[in-house]
Amino acid sequence: MNLRAYWRFVVVVRHFLPLGLSYARDRHRFLVFGRSRQVSSEQRRERARRLLDSLLTLGPTFIKLGQLLSTRPDILPPEYVEEFAQLQDRVPPAPWEEARVVLEEEVGPVGEAFDEFEDEAISGASLGQVYRAEVDGEAVAVKIRRPGIEDLVEADLRAIRWSLPIVMYFVDESRSFSLDTLADEFSKTIREEMDYGREAEMLTEIRANFADNDRIRIPGVLETHSTSRVLTMEYVPGTKINDVDELDELSVDRTALAETLQNSYLQMIIDDGVFHADPHPGNLAVQPDGTLVFYDFGMSGRVDPFVQDKIVDFYAAVASQDISAILDALIEMGTLSPEADRQVMGDVMELAIADARGEDIEQYRVQQIIQQVEDTIYEFPLRLPANLALVLRVATVVEGVCVTLDPKFDFITVATDYLRTEGHITAGARQYVEDRADEVRDAAESMVRVPPKLESALDRIEREDFRVQADLEDSDGVLERMTRRLILGMVLASGTVSTALLYAQSTLPATGVAAGGTLLVAGLTYFSFRRSSGLRAKPQFTRQSMSQQQSAGDDAGYARSYGPDEDGK
Repeated sequence: MNLRAYWRFVVVVRHFLPLGLSYARDRHRFLVFGRSRQVSSEQRRERARRLLDSLLTLGPTFIKLGQLLSTRPDILPPEYVEEFAQLQDRVPPAPWEEARVVLEEEVGPVGEAFDEFEDEAISGASLGQVYRAEVDGEAVAVKIRRPGIEDLVEADLRAIRWSLPIVMYFVDESRSFSLDTLADEFSKTIREEMDYGREAEMLTEIRANFADNDRIRIPGVLETHSTSRVLTMEYVPGTKINDVDELDELSVDRTALAETLQNSYLQMIIDDGVFHADPHPGNLAVQPDGTLVFYDFGMSGRVDPFVQDKIVDFYAAVASQDISAILDALIEMGTLSPEADRQVMGDVMELAIADARGEDIEQYRVQQIIQQVEDTIYEFPLRLPANLALVLRVATVVEGVCVTLDPKFDFITVATDYLRTEGHITAGARQYVEDRADEVRDAAESMVRVPPKLESALDRIEREDFRVQADLEDSDGVLERMTRRLILGMVLASGTVSTALLYAQSTLPATGVAAGGTLLVAGLTYFSFRRSSGLRAKPQFTRQSMSQQQSAGDDAGYARSYGPDEDGK
């Protein structure tokens, strides 16, 4: 295992080192010194494509890593996120004889365990492949873990962990924490996805949550034929959800289907706390009567109650266009830094909502809001909680599928109606009375707290024992630069005087030494003023730049809405 890991480490470094050197040159033009250089969006996109090719070449583990990175805009620029979102998990299936060894080690001889078994895989992916079979006269789908994948993944995980210190050298300090936690998250995620026992548990739990919903169909698990490496489920055929022509032939109400899809994810995330995290068209199908079918629960997650409450607050704030409440919800969820400029972020959110409204002022889509937030996450940058990254990704992909079904689909109206129906938010006079009651209670508490504090402060002033402590924040380094220039100027002035005195009263060598030192200080002073751009604040976001990002993002938006497919569909 160690020898394989060492070899994979060498291969990984060979693929990623050129990109790392390019990034280092961006920070320091000549690697170790010099000013940084500007990199255009097109240059970043070209690098993202090269990195994507490297991930595909390195194989299954790195394909999964790219898929995870596509949900982390706090680590990668938007161009990389967009390119990685197109990453497809399509790998030719392993030979049947190799897969048969795994199957028989887990469930026994094929001829005894199954009435019939088709030895040609109906789908193949990096971690597993699916076959069609029959047990007791019932059609089943059998998912078998790819032979030998465990050793390859473990070797790659070691290589990634060994590569991390090298990667840390090329990134700034603000992203080093996110990268370190990402490595831990990825190790946990890929091991969970290889554990078909866990997938069976998640599938069974989510299926039970929808047991009373006749519009949702989730295949049941055949436990007698399932282990940690083999998962046998009901075979439930259906039409791929984005095949709108066939859906129209079946007379399926696509608007109602989109609402069913959206409401099912709202229930999973907000009410149940456990959700299917891979909702692109390959994992969603529709039966002739309009029933929605879910496949592949290898990628699934949980949401804790606190995040559930904050998601409700976020949706409610978006519905009411309360910018301050939107920012508060994002900060409390950990998506937005508390130190971020609220005025700038408020402008970002206002623009996002304005761009999303369309012709009808009441219709706007949360996908565009989330995408704007994702872009700003990289710019600030921030730390994005792992499960929240999945939730953001799910929201974006689901909205894209819904718009494919119904171009006029109103995400916010459907979400608001669901939250009101389930009692998460209230409307009208009751909500107004509750808000005013909260304000009165807060005001009453303040009336009790403030007078003693005010009296204490006045007593200290009267005793001349009142002090004010102030901290001067110089986040842009302006004060530091001004101080440096002042010192250089003083040294330059004294050096000039000293040189003149030595020239008049001392030897020529002494004068030359003084003159050389003075010229050096003069050069340093000159270059300090040449770099004066730091004194001019350059806003990270403007309405014009955000509009440009939005227009550029529209071209890649459709691709972004459809993420990787475990079954390669």
